[in-house]
Amino acid sequence: MLHRLALGTSGATLILIAAGGMVTSTGAGLAVPDWPTTFGYNMLFFPWSRMVGGVLIEHSHRLLGAAVGVLTVALAVVAWGGRCDRALRALTATAVVLVCVQGLLGGLRVVLRQDSMAVVHGCLAQGFFALIAVLATVTGTAWNRLASARAVPRLDGVALLAGGIAIVLCGQIVLGALTTHAGWLTMHLAGGAVAVTGTGALVAVVLRRAHALAPVRWRALAIGGLLVVQVGLGLGAALVRFTGVGVPGGELSVVGLPVAHRVVSALLLGLVVTLALHAWRLALAGLGAGPTPEPRTMVPRDSGDGRLTVAL
Repeated sequence: MLHRLALGTSGATLILIAAGGMVTSTGAGLAVPDWPTTFGYNMLFFPWSRMVGGVLIEHSHRLLGAAVGVLTVALAVVAWGGRCDRALRALTATAVVLVCVQGLLGGLRVVLRQDSMAVVHGCLAQGFFALIAVLATVTGTAWNRLASARAVPRLDGVALLAGGIAIVLCGQIVLGALTTHAGWLTMHLAGGAVAVTGTGALVAVVLRRAHALAPVRWRALAIGGLLVVQVGLGLGAALVRFTGVGVPGGELSVVGLPVAHRVVSALLLGLVVTLALHAWRLALAGLGAGPTPEPRTMVPRDSGDGRLTVAL
């Protein structure tokens, strides 16, 4: 139940990230000028007839945020009410704190009219998705299948590399938010080159060293495919915003490319983080297994007093 709920929460969070991208790309962030109310109404009872244009986009974002908040609290209730270990309970409690902070940041962005709040709000959304992806991973059946890592040399090195790439991707997410709100395109492009090179190297290392281990192999393949898509989306988003070059799709591309770019960045971060966790767990399993004992042979030996003993 907890695993299915975590998967549902991760899917809802991705939709929420897409909705947040729509808010930013269309400039609808201040279409609703008050918070936590919506034009004086309770958020849940705002008339559907008035949800048009920017109000529709912004208010839908708020409703999706509330839904993700409810799902996150449900995760914590199930974890704390069941026989879950302390680490899992701590993860769900952290998720509840983060979703509350995220909602508060979104509201302060409206009340204070500060772009810095929007930058933090956007970055924290990606980190929250990564946390929910971790919860979906550690509650899954594959997490509890400890395959032997003896045949995969230096798998702990793969885990460390994946952890480092996750940090690089976090930095790139921050640069992406600053590009959106402050025009830091050059830094974002430079960071993108580093992120693409490092992530591509991670995929190559995993496929060479751990190609027989399904939990890390399929993640590496997914990361490689998404990386190619992300480069195309990033270049397209930069073209439609910072140059006069036209792209097919018109207004749909102007809005859709940055939104898709954000969603794929969240997926990449979540996959890299969970790959690092699986690689580290398998490395620990292999290290804990110890060396294979040498086969022992039973050799008969005369003890000299007429008794026959067996030496191993």
